[in-house]
This record gives sequence, structure tokens and C-alpha cells, in this order.
Amino acid sequence: MMLELSYLILSLTSISVLILICFFRSTSHPPTRTPCPESYPIIGNLPSLLRNRHRFHDWVADMLSKTPSSTLQVNNFLNLSHIICTANPVNVEHLLVTNFSNYIKGSRYLDFLQELLGHGIFNVDGHLWTVQRKIASHEFNTKSLKHFVSDVVKSELSKSLMPNLFKACDHGLIIDMQEVLQNFTFTNICKVAFGVDPGSVSSLNFSKAFDDAVEIGFSRFMAPLPALWKLQRSLNIGSERRLKEAVKVINEFALEVIESRQEQDGGKNQDLLSRFMLLSSDMEFQDQEHKRMFLRDIIISFVLAGKDSTSTALTWFFWLIAGNPHCGSSIYSEISSAAPPPATASKARIFSYEELKNFHYLHAALSESMRLFPPVPINSRTTVEDDVLPDGTYVKKGWFADYSAYAMGRMEKVWGQDCREFKPERWLDRDGVYQPFDQFRYPVFHCGPRMCLGKQMAYIQMKAIAAAVMHEFEILPVDGGATARKMASPPYRLTMVLKMRGGLPVRLKRRLTSFRLLDL
Repeated sequence: MMLELSYLILSLTSISVLILICFFRSTSHPPTRTPCPESYPIIGNLPSLLRNRHRFHDWVADMLSKTPSSTLQVNNFLNLSHIICTANPVNVEHLLVTNFSNYIKGSRYLDFLQELLGHGIFNVDGHLWTVQRKIASHEFNTKSLKHFVSDVVKSELSKSLMPNLFKACDHGLIIDMQEVLQNFTFTNICKVAFGVDPGSVSSLNFSKAFDDAVEIGFSRFMAPLPALWKLQRSLNIGSERRLKEAVKVINEFALEVIESRQEQDGGKNQDLLSRFMLLSSDMEFQDQEHKRMFLRDIIISFVLAGKDSTSTALTWFFWLIAGNPHCGSSIYSEISSAAPPPATASKARIFSYEELKNFHYLHAALSESMRLFPPVPINSRTTVEDDVLPDGTYVKKGWFADYSAYAMGRMEKVWGQDCREFKPERWLDRDGVYQPFDQFRYPVFHCGPRMCLGKQMAYIQMKAIAAAVMHEFEILPVDGGATARKMASPPYRLTMVLKMRGGLPVRLKRRLTSFRLLDL
């Protein structure tokens, strides 16, 4: 009780002092030309943020769509930090390519995610980032890794995902497709990143701890007053205590696997850990502990990239297809043309890499789904020196520069009047061949030097899963799937990855082709 009272008194005192500091700070800044909607003195955008927290990304998109250049300024509570947010492709190109060195991950990412990611590739800049990027780029461009990832996905599809879906369908069960896909991608990423089968208790504890750490890290990002979570951290209470416990579980699992692999000399293995161990063998480290932490940080970063992004993208994809049945028919027609009847009525057709490359409409539908529901809906950078964006927006040293992929997918200036509609055809030419858009209009996989290294592998994995599932089943969401009304207020959770709120409960209906052999 005394601890909680002390925490409250410290919090109130801190707030009072900060209000006075920030009042005088706010009067010292010249007015900005960049629009700042729904902002008030001292409290900034806080009332609007709290009122729209459940629809945060749509709130941001609505505000950006009303500004002259799809850029706005955000005034934080007590004016503690300055943020500009944009959905303008020209600005995005400037941030991520033209003036790349001036916009870094910076202290913001280190503050929020250091316990989880350490000094991994997604959390650092400068020399540390360059070294890890060089190592990772080399590996992600090798055919052996692509084949390894493809083999893992195909194996898990045939041995795990599809048999479980057949059982659920035959028993008439309602399943949470989002959870099913999350479990599937967790198994994949464990095998690809660590080379381990996640069936053990320690692996399941790792998964839960990882989810907790990501969620708490993101809550820091959204906190209106960072001093409060930092105070919790110093006192080791609340969510910060849970984060510390989660990171302990993550470290124990990761370091145990690394030490085991070092003892086995894992050079012959194909997983990412073994590859990075081999490539880092010539690097100088202070001692073995520092080397293990280097490997831990880079592998945990790739777990973050692969664990939930694919499952999240596919969850929204199946929801959108259910609400647009003509698109589902087009996909089924495309994949059926490449699929002979299965050998048995309970065995799924798993498509080859070459077959997947020819599924242009499926590729377009996945791209369109991610245009509307990007797995990572918003991203941020920290400004190194004063700058002016191409649209005239002034950005001062130390300010945060955010870009919203979610909002950009809803900008009429970028995608036309039908920007909020699900139309895979916009990605196809007259011959039905997939045509990518400018990366700055579609920053789902980021752009420039930090472009996602696993982009092509992610598409292959998503296409393999979607094709296998849709060849055998119709996915029937309990809520009916995407409708115009639901699209106006999509059911997402405010997390680092754009997960669906409440999951995606579905029924599975076998396609008629699945029963052909039973009728003989």
C-alpha cells in the first residue's frame, strides 16, 4: 500500500513539474505551418487519442486525408516530444532513401524495445546495423536458404496445418483462424531461426513470453507520459516487472539453444542461427558471452519479423476474401488450373515453388490485402539534424518522423476514389499479370536500405498457405467477413502488429473436389 501511495505521489509531483516546464517550452516555439488537428494547449492531442484509441489507425488516416499534403504534426501530452506523421509517398521516399542518414531508429526504439531486441538489426543504426545487414543480406539472397524455408513450410503444411484443418472441418468445429495461423508461423519461425521443433514446454513458454514482451514494448510506444513506465521500471512493478520476467524466459531459451549449437558445431545446419554463427566466426568479440548476445539479438530480431507478420496478413486476407466471394472464386479458379486431384480425399495438394510463382491473381489479392491491412501499420524514425520535407514540412533535430502505411492505403491522392475497396485487379495488367506498384506508395515491406530482406520469402509462404487452404476449403467467418460497414471500422487491436480483435472464428466447408475420390 505504501509503495503504491509513494508511486502516486511521485507521479503527481512529476506531472506538476512537467506541466510548468512544458508550458514555457511551448510558448518558446514559433508556430508551425504543418496542420495539427484536434490539439489543445498543454494537453496536446491527448483527449482525441483517448477518445479514438480503439480506432487509432483510422483516426490518423482520417486526419491525414484532410490535410493539404497528407502530413500533420502531433502535439504530445505536456509537449514532451514533437512528432510529424505522413502518408505522402514523396515524403516517405525522402525519409527512407533520399535523406536516409538523417532519419534513424534512434533512442525511441532503444527505449521501447531494448530489453527484447537488444542491439539487433531492427533496433540499431550505424556500424552495428551495417554489419548485421551485410551478414543477413548475404544469407537471404542464397538459394539454399530460400529452399530451406520453402521445405519447412511445405513440410509443416502437409504434416500439421492441413491435417488439423481436415479434422476441424469433418467434426464441424469453429476454429480461430488467426490463432491457427499464429501457431503455424511460430512453428515455422522456430525451425527457420533456431532449427528447433517448438513442441517442448520451454518453446511454448518462449512464445508466450515473446508475445508479452512485444505487447508491453508497444504500450511504451503509446504511453502519453513516458515518465510513468520508466518509473514503473525503476521500481520493478506493474507491466515493467512482467516485461523483465518475460525477457528472462526469452534469454534462457535463446541462449540455451545457442550454447547447444556451439557445442554441436552447427555449421552443417541450414537454420539462421547456424548460418550467422558461421558468418560471425571471423568477427572479433570481447568474449564468448558477448558473441552469444550478438547472436541472440540478431536471431530474436528475425523472430520478431517472422512470428506474427505472416499470420496477421493471412488473417485479414481470409476475412477480406470471405466478404468478396468473387475474388475467392478467381483465386480458386487460378489454383485449380494447376492442381490435379489429390491422391487421397484427406491429403491436401501442396503447390511447388514454380507453381506458386504463376499464381498472379493470388499474389495480387495478398498485396491488396496488405495495402488495406499492413502487418506493421505505422513506423517511426528520429531526426538527426533540422530538415524540410519535400512538401515543405519543417522537421527539427530530435523530432520523431512517422509514416503510416495503414493511412497511405486509404489516401485518395495515392490510390484513387476506390482506395478503401478491396480490388486485387488494380495490381494486374490487361493480360492478368501481376504488376508491383512504386515502393513509396506501398511501404508495407519498408523502402530503401532497410527494405525487408524476407519480402520474397514472405510472399512464397503466404501463397503456399493460402493456395493449400483455399484449394480444399471455403473459409466461412462467423461474422460473415469483410462488409462495407465493417471496413469502415475494422476490428483490429492496437498492438505492434495489426492483429484482429477477438481473432477470426471460422467454419470450414470442403470444396466438392475434395469428395471426388469418396464418390468412386
